[in-house]
Amino acid sequence: MNSIKEIPRDEYPALLREIDDPPERLFIRGELPEDANTFLTVVGSRRYSDYGKEATETLIESLRGYPVAIVSGLAYGIDAIAHRAALRNGLKTVAVPGSGLREDILYPAAHLPLAEDILAAKGCLLSPFGDEVSGAPWAFPVRNRIMAGMSHAVLVIEAEIKSGTLITSKYATEFNRNVLTIPGSIFSSQTAGPHMLIRLGATPITTGPELIEALGFKADEARKETDYSDLSQDELAIVECLHNPLPRDDLYEKLPSMEVSKINSLISLLEIKGIIEEKLGEFRKI
Repeated sequence: MNSIKEIPRDEYPALLREIDDPPERLFIRGELPEDANTFLTVVGSRRYSDYGKEATETLIESLRGYPVAIVSGLAYGIDAIAHRAALRNGLKTVAVPGSGLREDILYPAAHLPLAEDILAAKGCLLSPFGDEVSGAPWAFPVRNRIMAGMSHAVLVIEAEIKSGTLITSKYATEFNRNVLTIPGSIFSSQTAGPHMLIRLGATPITTGPELIEALGFKADEARKETDYSDLSQDELAIVECLHNPLPRDDLYEKLPSMEVSKINSLISLLEIKGIIEEKLGEFRKI
């Protein structure tokens, strides 16, 4: 993975520089999305429901093409779902784990491949912790504070009343950030947290257009064109073959000078970046 660097204070994410007592140190792997993006922290239960998963994926998909960066904690459950949904839809994503960033201490270790996918798509990993912190309960509120502080809004998907997820929404309120949440079944403990937030004034979100408008965009606003400027020449060669959908074998035939193994690797990378997708056995531009 990319090397670990310490970010100078004056280069912290713009909103994070504004909070009282920003982190003393901040380490990064990868590329921090530009401040021109709207940063949305998405958090929720590790023990998510099918409803929570579908809601997360549907709402993030609605942001495709908008200048939005998804921030989450790399944790099991909704965090990982949010990161992967961002990658599928070509959105930059920032992971703030409750550990240092070295590969052998990154928490959770099972999400090292996800972290590598985030970096491959030119997102980043952020942490206030050095190499001595391998993931501990005391570290999670610290990282939640950073996620809330760097974001314009926090979207809570599912959370029990005594969930650590609600710590992020508490910080968001303290920092005067918008708190958004999705309503759910009155019979589920997983939606007790969101329903409490709604009673306290959080904005309920039930559709993609509602989320888009809550982030300050017009729901019918023209989305930006797909940006190919950061693609390599080989990646562009594959994209240019896909004026019409093609099966994998036909794509191989259109690129006779490129090794099949290299084409397969580039296909995977373009899928991670949200540039192409495979449907019904054919690859197409998104």
